[in-house]
Amino acid sequence: MEFEKLQQIIADVLSVDVDEIKPETTFRDDLGADSLDVFQIIMGLEEEFSIQIPTEEAEKIVTVGDAADAIAKAVK
Repeated sequence: MEFEKLQQIIADVLSVDVDEIKPETTFRDDLGADSLDVFQIIMGLEEEFSIQIPTEEAEKIVTVGDAADAIAKAVK
């Protein structure tokens, strides 16, 4: 499932426990990610799902749920 893959990518990049990653979790406040971390996560998502997330869309990603929505939108 997409969300498990998303959780694993985030956990790998940020070295956090998968159980900490929920749809409402914010990258910066909850996980301590900086802009480079978020960029790495987006790159990982694009590679894993063979998608392209436009820059303007990527800039709107604040929560894990936002990232899941971006994946769903790009996969269509």
